[in-house]
Amino acid sequence: MNCYKYPRPAVTVDAVVFRKKTNNYEVLLIERKFPPYQGKWALPGGFVDMHEPLYDAVCRELQEETGLTDVTLQQLQTFGNLNRDPRGRTISVVYWGVVEENRVARAGDDAAKTKWFPVSNLPDMAFDHQNVMEKAILKINNIQR
Repeated sequence: MNCYKYPRPAVTVDAVVFRKKTNNYEVLLIERKFPPYQGKWALPGGFVDMHEPLYDAVCRELQEETGLTDVTLQQLQTFGNLNRDPRGRTISVVYWGVVEENRVARAGDDAAKTKWFPVSNLPDMAFDHQNVMEKAILKINNIQR
């Protein structure tokens, strides 16, 4: 075990999962079951375990909170604003992917509910997830062209 003189940030992962609808995309969000932001909508995600690769962590969190498996994800961006999480300094590596129109999610673990939202009508979101979604929507719109 390492001991450090200076504090270290925590690392988290988040998943932006899009689902194609007729003329638009939807994104999968979870309603948080616990504080902080209990009752607010957020991207599925959580803390990376000490000996866990990032990709394995995002797949695990997605499965635990939504039941989704076998989702091909790509790294979108790393987010590290100083006050993004009230529990302390966190840096999140965000992944994104697109699933088939008929995929169904179910809440589990830290999620009270899951819901697919049209990207044009997102709710107020926890953490910095509104900013994350702006970047992800730009990405999906560029790919769509």
